[in-house]
Amino acid sequence: MANQNTLLPLYQKLWLKHTFSRAMDSLIFLLLLILLSYRVYSISHYSFPWFLATLCESWFTLTWLTTISTKWTPARTTTHLDRLFLRVGELPQVDVFVTTADPVLEPPIITINTVLSLLALDYPANKLACYVSDDGCSPLTFYALVEATKFAKLWVPFCKKYNVQVRAPFRYFSEDATVDKNTDLQEFEQEWSLMKKEYEQLCRKIQNASQKSNPCPLVGEYAVFSKTELKNHPSIIKVIWENKEGLRDGVPHLIYISREKRPQHPHHYKAGAMNVLTRVSALMTNAPYILNVDCDMYVNNPKIAQHALCIFLDSKGEKEVAFVQCPQRFYDTVKDDAYGNQLVALPMYIGGGFAGLQGIIYAGTNCFHRRKVIYGLSPDYDIQNMKKDFGFINGTKSQKKTMQIFGASRGFVESAKHALEEMTFTPNDKLFKSLELKAANQVASCDYEYSTAWGKQVGWLYGSTSEDVLTGLVMHTKGWRSEVCSPDPMAFMGCSPQDNLGQMGQHKRWSSGLFDIFLSSHCPIFGTLFGKLQFRECLAYVWITNWALRSVPEICYALLPAYCIITNSSFLPNKEPGMWIPTSVFVMYNVATLLEHLISGLSARTWWNNQRMGRITTMTSCFFGFLDIVLKRLRISDTVFEITKKDQPSSNDENVGRFIFNKSPIFVPGTAILLIQLTALVISWWRWQQSLLKNERTYGLGEVFCSAYLVLCYLPLLKGLFAKGKYGIPLSTICKAMVLAFLFVQLCNASVAN
Repeated sequence: MANQNTLLPLYQKLWLKHTFSRAMDSLIFLLLLILLSYRVYSISHYSFPWFLATLCESWFTLTWLTTISTKWTPARTTTHLDRLFLRVGELPQVDVFVTTADPVLEPPIITINTVLSLLALDYPANKLACYVSDDGCSPLTFYALVEATKFAKLWVPFCKKYNVQVRAPFRYFSEDATVDKNTDLQEFEQEWSLMKKEYEQLCRKIQNASQKSNPCPLVGEYAVFSKTELKNHPSIIKVIWENKEGLRDGVPHLIYISREKRPQHPHHYKAGAMNVLTRVSALMTNAPYILNVDCDMYVNNPKIAQHALCIFLDSKGEKEVAFVQCPQRFYDTVKDDAYGNQLVALPMYIGGGFAGLQGIIYAGTNCFHRRKVIYGLSPDYDIQNMKKDFGFINGTKSQKKTMQIFGASRGFVESAKHALEEMTFTPNDKLFKSLELKAANQVASCDYEYSTAWGKQVGWLYGSTSEDVLTGLVMHTKGWRSEVCSPDPMAFMGCSPQDNLGQMGQHKRWSSGLFDIFLSSHCPIFGTLFGKLQFRECLAYVWITNWALRSVPEICYALLPAYCIITNSSFLPNKEPGMWIPTSVFVMYNVATLLEHLISGLSARTWWNNQRMGRITTMTSCFFGFLDIVLKRLRISDTVFEITKKDQPSSNDENVGRFIFNKSPIFVPGTAILLIQLTALVISWWRWQQSLLKNERTYGLGEVFCSAYLVLCYLPLLKGLFAKGKYGIPLSTICKAMVLAFLFVQLCNASVAN
């Protein structure tokens, strides 16, 4: 029986049948083709708006083709933990990376809850090490981690003793506690009360420390922070806790890292931090598998490491799978997803579609990696060729080549050799002696990567603010696959932006970084032509890397109804049977997306909020992302990595879901589009009142409906025109938008005069 179990797969890929979704998507694509054919056939109607509409609809058709290709063969994976324990005698080591960059935007109380949930993973503690990267070089973050470690010595045993499901304390104590029916209830209640008391005391300590200029006297362990600046400080590596006895049920290693930063050296944002974590961990524990999470993503399934290993250690996955991505889910959902950022229906259909191709994209968090793949290994490698390619052969030339790839640290090169050959490597019996800390400081220095392959062929890749997608794309281009791991309960839960400012800033960063990839040498099209990126996977990457570019045709199409009303022209067919084609596209698309949301368990209101925010973010955030990359490519300015603010939700705020505004230029195009549509509707109403002009209208109900629909989508901005305080659009933004609207109307009038 045991022999039979060793032959069984550790995971299975199940192909899903979204028949209705396929049918609706195909019908919409067919209607788009008919609409384009009608426009070509009706060449006698050609005018500027008709021509522009044809260009925009051609783009929409191509985009929809990539959407259909991505969604066509959805899949999901199931793992078999029972088979894993029969197959594997001893679980491999796992290094966990947690990244944080700003103690204000990413409060330490959120970070330590994530760390505590990771330390309490249902995994042998002597096989686990947690590395926290603090790019803010904050003594408050370090202090919080030190205090959290004291609490972890109580929390980790408590979680394992009572098989606690949610191991982030702030979530665990906010819900009703549940225990196994065989548990001594009185003993549990006593320990539960103790845990809650200790956690509340920990929170008070961190809260009090955060209100001081320095959380504690900068002496002893904290002395190194006394002469540091945010972007000018040496590397700081502190072993907060070491599992010296190697206890399976103890607290895993916890290491704090703040890499060296100097004003004259680029630090490459999160990608640079991840590469430092990779090198430092290689000198200390060098686990063959790496889990990276953002500071706000706590563990929701304590067995997630075993689920991921089912994929990595399977006979097929061992040869093909580079990384295992767990979906992002959020615990702090705003009612009906007012800001359109909960990402539920999209991962189900698009994410499932990716999973049925060469694999899901790397999303930057909640992801397990093979260390050897991070070092640049290809799936079809040969041991001898690998040694030659990386310089792991005797001789001066090979040492020089190895240094050009991995850098000058001999300790790291030795660890990399063992990682690539999948051999166990431990520098000494005591992992964290001063020698290793000295070597770790060397690989964490800001000039270590100069004249090496780091950020180019090795590690997390540089060149885009979406370093996660870029790194995953290059892995896929080499021929690796990836898998989605979504066990029940969900693996990780995190916090989403609690207002539209965070959501729009996040979309701007994503869209600019993704478009930067599309215009780079790592463009997915090149990956298919010259690499091993599968054709449909390429189309899926084209779909996602063109979010920013999508804003241009969408803005043009949004302005067409107003242009036609003002100039008394048309861009839609206003006679049968042509008028039914765009009407059918609109109705079918909305019905299809509504049903996808309902099938995903979401409400109709959630669907509308997602549709509305799709229009707003595309024409504001994504448009600014597009402009950022255009300016970068013209070498006028460079992109800036903007950190998304993490907040624990306030359940008592009656204004949750309302838009807030500031003087950011991101609101100018949206406000201008709204004012233009309002102007067009007023002109249309005025013309309809003029009996002499009543029979001379060229535009029809279609143009009027489109303008009204856009006003409905921009309803939050319409409310902002009349609201006050942070819920009102600033006067300066309104003035800029009015100037743009005035120029647009004048341009329309000039085109009529000509």
